[in-house]
Amino acid sequence: MYEKVPKWKEECGIYGVYSHAEDVSEMTYLGLFALQHRGQESAGIALTDGYWIDVKKGMGLVSEVFREQLPHLDNAKIAIGHVRYATTGFSLAANAQPLRVNYAGGALALAHNGDLTNAALIRRDLESKGTVFQTTIDSEVFVHLIARSQKPSIEERILEAMSVVRGAFCLSIMTEDKLIGVRDPQGFRPLCIGRTPDGGWILSSETCALDVNSAEFVRDVLPGEMVVISSEGLKSYRFSNGEDVASCIFEYIYFARPDSIIDGQSVHAARFEMGRVLARESGFRGDVVISVPDSGTTAATGFAYETGIPFAEGLIKNRYIGRTFIQPTQKQRDAAVKLKLSPVCSVVAGKSVIMVDDSIVRGTTSGKIVRLLRNAGAREIHVCISSPPITDPCYYGIDTSIRKELISATKSVEEICSFIGADSLHFISIEGLRQCVPALNPDHMCYACFNNDYPVPEEDATLSEDDKIILERRRIAQRERGL
Repeated sequence: MYEKVPKWKEECGIYGVYSHAEDVSEMTYLGLFALQHRGQESAGIALTDGYWIDVKKGMGLVSEVFREQLPHLDNAKIAIGHVRYATTGFSLAANAQPLRVNYAGGALALAHNGDLTNAALIRRDLESKGTVFQTTIDSEVFVHLIARSQKPSIEERILEAMSVVRGAFCLSIMTEDKLIGVRDPQGFRPLCIGRTPDGGWILSSETCALDVNSAEFVRDVLPGEMVVISSEGLKSYRFSNGEDVASCIFEYIYFARPDSIIDGQSVHAARFEMGRVLARESGFRGDVVISVPDSGTTAATGFAYETGIPFAEGLIKNRYIGRTFIQPTQKQRDAAVKLKLSPVCSVVAGKSVIMVDDSIVRGTTSGKIVRLLRNAGAREIHVCISSPPITDPCYYGIDTSIRKELISATKSVEEICSFIGADSLHFISIEGLRQCVPALNPDHMCYACFNNDYPVPEEDATLSEDDKIILERRRIAQRERGL
């Protein structure tokens, strides 16, 4: 089986535009460019002129899918877009989003970011009742639940579907005359609302994608909230009281762009503070601070600021490798890191280097980077990680290894340090991490990948440990086949 360069992978990015004065297709295209970091496997745009919904989607980056032209409808007023993250192995074009369906109430298109924990149970139930699925993604569960509902309005149909699904989800849904955004009750994934200069509306996974269309941030969609944008303006519907909020802390550690603000917390400020906390906790001292670009850079500058040790670019990233590098042989896999990262010998040679990164998953990539620095002449290498040790897989939309393959689940910090070949290693503490998001209630964040403190999904709850391992392996295998 092919092996990827291990790294956390987030599900998707979603976008939506409602405007009577602008080119909604082009605005969505620009928004997806700004969200490209959230997914590089496929991209798609759906738009409507009030009578017909047109969809164009395909495999690859936004620039590749829309290389020749954007989807176009005269007098289009609404559009939604989607970028999907890169999985291992084979991908299926059928799984690209947005999904478009016709049903008794008309037509709709849907884009989804997240992961449903009870999708398999719902799917089996729907299939037993004759429902035919066209894709292998959990997102299709939403459209079937909405289409099968007997409720009279689209709002009521969606709310009924929300009462059935469990897990992490943000949705951008488009009908012929409405743009609808939905965020799950826990608020695992981010979704915000923006206002364009012409009075139009935007839904976006991150605030950074508002700026590209000169839109002003209005507010975040609340956990357990559905917003409906139409000719009547914006209406809000709450389907949860928001008491069980558990937003993903990894949005601030790794996923989101540094220039985004999520639920009132600046991502850049959070990562900068993570670096400062790492400096205080670790006590490491050296000649130069470097980062593993790009996700470790802001924390590295925070470390340098706190200690007074100069920050320099000790590793240069090849920005022309758009997708995860996958090769079948060990020699080619070892070459993957060399193709992506190159050490700057003049920065690290003969130096005691402090290297800051966002996470260690399996440890193989960190070990290869440490070896690159050693070969470049680094005298000492002290590694700081701006997340606590990852000990448990995620059930809520992040593609991770099974628990037995997570290095922190089976090795101590000292053993990991030896494994990657560093002179010393420090992970930020959970308490230290909690201090880095002062604009948020730290008790309303999900830390389950560090301490398994979030409930196991209902379809897994009754399984034995051996069965859970088998189920986890099956899920990984399905993702590797693009399922």
